[in-house]
Amino acid sequence: MNVLLIHQNFPGQFRHLALDLLRQDPQSLLAIGRDTAPGLPGIRMLRYRPHRSPAQETHGYLRGFEDAVLHGQQVARLLLRLKGQGYRPDVILAHPGWGETLYAKEVFPDVPLVHFCEYYYHARGVDVGFDPEFPSSLDDQSRIRTRNALHLLNLEHCDLAITPTRWQHSLHPEAFHDKIRIAHEGVPLDNLWPDPLACLQLPDGRTLHAGQPVVTYVARDLEPYRGFHSFMRALPRVLALHPQAQVVVVGGDGVSYGRLPQNALNWRARMLEEVEIDLTRVHFLGKVPYATYLKVLQVSAAHVYLTYPFVLSWSMLEAMATGCLLIGSDTAPVREVIRHGENGYLVDFFDPSAIAEQILQALQRPVDQQPLREMARHTAQDYSVANGLKAYYRLLIEACAPQSGRRLLHADSFPVPH
Repeated sequence: MNVLLIHQNFPGQFRHLALDLLRQDPQSLLAIGRDTAPGLPGIRMLRYRPHRSPAQETHGYLRGFEDAVLHGQQVARLLLRLKGQGYRPDVILAHPGWGETLYAKEVFPDVPLVHFCEYYYHARGVDVGFDPEFPSSLDDQSRIRTRNALHLLNLEHCDLAITPTRWQHSLHPEAFHDKIRIAHEGVPLDNLWPDPLACLQLPDGRTLHAGQPVVTYVARDLEPYRGFHSFMRALPRVLALHPQAQVVVVGGDGVSYGRLPQNALNWRARMLEEVEIDLTRVHFLGKVPYATYLKVLQVSAAHVYLTYPFVLSWSMLEAMATGCLLIGSDTAPVREVIRHGENGYLVDFFDPSAIAEQILQALQRPVDQQPLREMARHTAQDYSVANGLKAYYRLLIEACAPQSGRRLLHADSFPVPH
């Protein structure tokens, strides 16, 4: 069976599926990604690049849609070339968020098209306008409503879809709920485990050890979407009431979501202007290699994960799999995974004092937290790569089933969880 994977940043969320398909039948797998996509060794990938950028005179609300059309046109040209060479996929799995598959059905109308539905935007009530410190304007709300035009087209013309969590599913229009399956793509857990002998060397030469009162925070970038401002405002109280506590912060100074602050180079600089903290006890590591990241999680006595109502970070699941004590924001995506007092703690995103108190409780009674750590590890297994592969294969089988009774893979070929 010919499987075509399309992702602007291939492999993206399709990494584990692509590697498993490569192991089973490398000749049947083809990928399409942008010229900037990292790709995967052994997988044939065709790269594309839109022939121009959106025009400056295009209305601001519509530039994103014009960009999607340009992406879609370029991918359609690739598909037409493949079709002319005699290629026909049996199923297409795509992340359509940049418009790549807008015209896939025009080239291959009878090929099942499966979309990865990552996020459906809302002008209010979800991430936009969630934080009163950064209120949304009518312009923001109008731009976001218009942005969903692409996502509505993506929902309308795919045959089936998949989204990682129940909460993300709930964001999509109810009319399309029956078309969207819920399954997380899976997080690699095999190399994530607690290590009571773990140690982390800091840039200044000091070493932190598992069992010490170490507070950790991780985000791709340090920004309000991931609660960095609330975390920083909690630190003065933590440091004052627990003189032995050390804090390790991992994340870049860019912006993955939202905007840079006004009157400051980045959010780290902005918050350091606001709060007074001892920088000999708060260690900003920036972006680190994976091995260092793992050590950060293994030495953690309390791991803080805060987020707007937005896509859940892999880092939270990785921290749970490592046996971290999770202190998470009481926001919808986190509540789906964390049960307060069972496998972690939930705190008010906007209450630095409550965040600080929960951190202090964890540091002061570390032995009491062991059952929560163990339950967090157990919960993380639900998000394993093996479970993700099973779900994706079921989805692809379902998508192919109406096509003359064909099957992509037999259920017996599903990977067995370790």
